[in-house]
Amino acid sequence: MESFVPFALNALTLISILLIVSIGLAIIFGLMNVINLAHGEFITIGAFTLVAIQAVGGSFWLALLAAPAVGYAIGFALEKTLVVRVYRNPLHAILVTWGLSLIIQQVIQLIFGPAPQRVVGPFPGFVTIAGANYPAYRLFLIGFALSVFVGVILLFKKSRFGLDLRASIQSTEMASVMGVNADRINAQAFAFGAALAALAGVLLAPLTAVTAYMGINYLARSFFVVLVGGAGSISGVAAGSGIIGGLETALSYQIPATVAQALVLILAIVILRFRPRGILPS
Repeated sequence: MESFVPFALNALTLISILLIVSIGLAIIFGLMNVINLAHGEFITIGAFTLVAIQAVGGSFWLALLAAPAVGYAIGFALEKTLVVRVYRNPLHAILVTWGLSLIIQQVIQLIFGPAPQRVVGPFPGFVTIAGANYPAYRLFLIGFALSVFVGVILLFKKSRFGLDLRASIQSTEMASVMGVNADRINAQAFAFGAALAALAGVLLAPLTAVTAYMGINYLARSFFVVLVGGAGSISGVAAGSGIIGGLETALSYQIPATVAQALVLILAIVILRFRPRGILPS
């Protein structure tokens, strides 16, 4: 029992991170059909927001509020200036967002330097669960991520923005006929996805060394979460996160982590071969 508790909580930690990162990607990919290769860099932006705030004496909680706002503002500006021009050409979208990812990496490295940065989480201690000690911060991360997920579901179900967004994902043309401003929804959706990724970056930062390239580690996994679960489907993101995060954690206990990641991605490809629209398509 003592060994099972850390395993289950480690799996939930990875699932929680993938959940927040992938919701935004699912919105962008499901609505605009844009393969956003810069999505991982918004994780990095969120993490370095925490680095900057703690460097001037600010708290983790201030960064938790500020990072989504920073991610939203940068995402909104990039959508209005660059991404909006490549919606009709998927190849151009890949090239533009890939270029953006490289630019963001280099800008962050110029500002903060190449050395890994360390930040401090809000809960340094451990909690004893069924005889096993587990970091209190990881428990907070799991609970907070689930709260964010529930909040996103409520936003989708109860707000005008959510209604317009779901209508646009189903059919952009029909939504436009019904009075939905497609340009406004696209910009807000892209920025909202960026804000969620930045929030994930703040949550992830106390668990790892913060570098300009840290977002790359989560880009491929978040894409497979979206594709396996079903593009544009919030419930699909939960299913995909559970499959990818759970299997990767389980395999990492038996084999090296890099091999585990590779095997999970291969399994995801097999799933897509038989379920090309994902497990729970929208």
